[in-house]
Amino acid sequence: MSSDEIVEQMNANPPAVIRSLKGRVAAYAAERRELRMEFDIGQEFCHTVDVVQGGFITAMLDASMAHAVLATEHFKVRVSSIDINVSFLRPARAGRFTAVGSIVKTGRTVAFLKAELFTDKGELVATATSSAHLTREHR
Repeated sequence: MSSDEIVEQMNANPPAVIRSLKGRVAAYAAERRELRMEFDIGQEFCHTVDVVQGGFITAMLDASMAHAVLATEHFKVRVSSIDINVSFLRPARAGRFTAVGSIVKTGRTVAFLKAELFTDKGELVATATSSAHLTREHR
């Protein structure tokens, strides 16, 4: 399956949480095991006027990491977070964001992941690392 086909399949029927965040998979680079997602976050996800609530920042980072695993494993695993560590580097204002998730290392049942979240101006607003449990399909 090509990278373009993977992106198309992921965008064909996204989970409700991705739809609610107006998210979509923008690109997948198999050679780097890296996936880019775009989100359009409105005022309904903000506190203090236009600052995006941290849980939604975490959700965007988490989605990009999980989707990177799904793409790399050709949809043959389920991904469950074990932990997520987020560093909030600056306030994220409502608007468009790009989350870049990638795989640091995978084993049979655990993956180590990382992600970065950027504004539409290219400003880095948050980073994350995560470990995730992989449930593989039976052979």
